[in-house]
Amino acid sequence: MKADLKAGATATRKIVIDKPRTIDFLGENLRVYATPELVRDFEMACREFLLQYCDAGEDSVGTGIGVTHSGATLLGAAVEITITVKAVDGRRVTFDLVARDAAEEISRGEHGRFVVEVEKLRARVAAKAQKPGG
Repeated sequence: MKADLKAGATATRKIVIDKPRTIDFLGENLRVYATPELVRDFEMACREFLLQYCDAGEDSVGTGIGVTHSGATLLGAAVEITITVKAVDGRRVTFDLVARDAAEEISRGEHGRFVVEVEKLRARVAAKAQKPGG
């Protein structure tokens, strides 16, 4: 991992809420941004941001996330996701998260990621798969 990643680094990503990102259980007229999709969008924004700081053969995996989801965003609306590096501790990176639609802040939280060497992780997972119950 490159050493130039520092707390305070930030990035913004804009997305449009498409149908796959919405809930369907309240009917077509209440298709709003689903919380699991919001979480996925936060994770993907952080991962994509970190890739520029990864060396060849590295990537990152999520280690935890906690968010509030306080605003309903309608199908077709734009959302701006802002991620800010809160802390860097070796290969562990913590982000502050904020999401806003045109009307309001809809979410806030924190996400942790860990930069991994992909081949080492692949070997560990393969070894686990060989164990009973793996």
